[in-house]
Amino acid sequence: MDYFLKSQRLGFRCWQDEDLPLAMKLWGDSEVSALLGGPFTPEQVRERLQQEIERKHNPGFQYWPIFLLDGDSHAGCAGLKPWRDEPLIYELGFHLRRDFWGQGLATEAARAVIEYAFGTLGAVALFAGHHPANRASRQVLLKLGFAYAGMELYPPSGVVEPVYWLRPPQAEAK
Repeated sequence: MDYFLKSQRLGFRCWQDEDLPLAMKLWGDSEVSALLGGPFTPEQVRERLQQEIERKHNPGFQYWPIFLLDGDSHAGCAGLKPWRDEPLIYELGFHLRRDFWGQGLATEAARAVIEYAFGTLGAVALFAGHHPANRASRQVLLKLGFAYAGMELYPPSGVVEPVYWLRPPQAEAK
């Protein structure tokens, strides 16, 4: 497979129309989507996939599908989306298929996305949040250096969730 971004164990590429079966296995899984505002119907998963495909062109990034380099198994997605209307501030997100939970892949994928955001896209800050019940995501964000910033409503789920910020290392030194 041809990947535009790689980490030690993962390859990243862009979503394509023919990836609907992969999207269904990820966002169609009620356990994966429960803390993201789901469970999602097949039509909602199709819409989600189309949104991600459209984001490839505008703004030029998405929650990219990620694959194990060893065997090309689809592990989930990780990437960026615009944060509100703020230029060069992006929201980091990652969703893993259940078979890949607890293996450090979310941290590895997010670290690669962070490097891409600051190094390639010139991001000035990254925002992230997680469902209050998702302790694993909290641990990943803290391990990556995100700082807790309070609680905000996440409209897709209607839940007030903890939110975090990360600034590039050189910005913190100033």
